[in-house]
Amino acid sequence: MKEFGGPVLFLDRSDINTDEIIPAKYLTENTKMALQPFMLEDLKLGGFDPASAAAQDARVIVTRANFGCGSSREHAVWVFEVNDINVVIGESFARIFRQNMFNCGMLAIELPRKDIDMLFSLGEDVEIAVNVEKGSITARGDREVTFGFDLNLFDRELVLAGGWLAYADKKY
Repeated sequence: MKEFGGPVLFLDRSDINTDEIIPAKYLTENTKMALQPFMLEDLKLGGFDPASAAAQDARVIVTRANFGCGSSREHAVWVFEVNDINVVIGESFARIFRQNMFNCGMLAIELPRKDIDMLFSLGEDVEIAVNVEKGSITARGDREVTFGFDLNLFDRELVLAGGWLAYADKKY
């Protein structure tokens, strides 16, 4: 089974939209890999540098509410996929972005604000491990915390299969 987790990139803002995740000018690229260097290029967040080691090494994003809002485009998920980010944790997600994550075999995990606040309080060098089958998140930073999360059965099956195409190959 695929491993979910790794170093965390904290994006402490709500309403991060798909144009900030991957600017529209790159939507004509012919491959997913061509999107790789442009992840979060237009993100408006004080002190954030998309070329920083924290952004380049991240495997998990922790953010606030309404992540992935704006234009519906799979490219916003693909740019995370080609940058080895396979988990986004937030208070809420735009519906289409959330489903695109699961369709690509990636996790969009919703947690209550108090749990998101706790994750942000763990310091800068935080690692997260996600156990999809148990529905648990363990975060290690200045201290260790564990949270439970829920996924509906279909989304869990999509993730465990590796995404929609792999799921369809197994089922049909």
